[in-house]
Amino acid sequence: MNTAEILKKVRQIEIKTGRLVSETFAGQYQSVFKGRGVEFSEVREYVPGDDIRSIDWNVTARCSKPFVKQFIEERELTLMILCDISASQSFGSSGKPKSEAAAELAAMFAFSALKNSDKSGLLLFSDKTELYIPPRKGKNHSLRIIRELLAYAPKNRGTDIAQALKTANRVMKRRGIIILISDFNAPDYSREARLTARRHDLIPVVITDRFERALPEARALLVTEQLEGGENFTADLSSPVYRAAYETAAAGRRADMEAVLRSTGSAWIDIDPALPVYGPVVKFFRQRKNNFRLL
Repeated sequence: MNTAEILKKVRQIEIKTGRLVSETFAGQYQSVFKGRGVEFSEVREYVPGDDIRSIDWNVTARCSKPFVKQFIEERELTLMILCDISASQSFGSSGKPKSEAAAELAAMFAFSALKNSDKSGLLLFSDKTELYIPPRKGKNHSLRIIRELLAYAPKNRGTDIAQALKTANRVMKRRGIIILISDFNAPDYSREARLTARRHDLIPVVITDRFERALPEARALLVTEQLEGGENFTADLSSPVYRAAYETAAAGRRADMEAVLRSTGSAWIDIDPALPVYGPVVKFFRQRKNNFRLL
């Protein structure tokens, strides 16, 4: 897309997503993410009735009279969006590539953070860290996130989720929310995913094209190229044996991915780019909100 097309697309996503966030999703987001708790503010002189457990004994010893610590609720959160921009993200059997669905998802999260007065940041990755935008607030910042997702040209073709998670853990010094958007077709990332889930609130978002799960029946030969490997292969869509083998292999990869995500203790969001992306996200957060109520 040229610059004018990119700006038009950004505007379309802003209008579509902004309305949905205001009407539906912001409340779900706010009810689940309520801040990290409390942080130290200052000390003041002790008055009768104060909890003795809040006495600051160091200040008390220096001043020869009791002082207590005061705390304030710390509501501001940091939301970091990790988005896979490897070559496989350009695939879309319905005409809508996975990368466009990812941009809409990122917009939904970024605008929700904006409405909740939280910071949001972006890390684009392939098999390298391609672009890092530090977390900030503001509408222009959120629009920049969407623009980069639509316009950035990746320098590499592969996928390395483990490296992306390592980078996020390095730059995020305090606990935050990590939205990991990918098709999860990548070398082993299990260790880094578990470490990340211990430090942060990890929410994987799995974008899977329906052709990546099963091939349609047709009297045709489909010649395709593996976007990240570059090899060509031919699929016989008329062969039930071929289609069954393809589906079995895809189901095996899916089972491996689910096992890794379950090992982190994180629930994930499934996205089909041929369908509206917002429904599964809203459903996920409503369920998460209900689970919190049961705790």
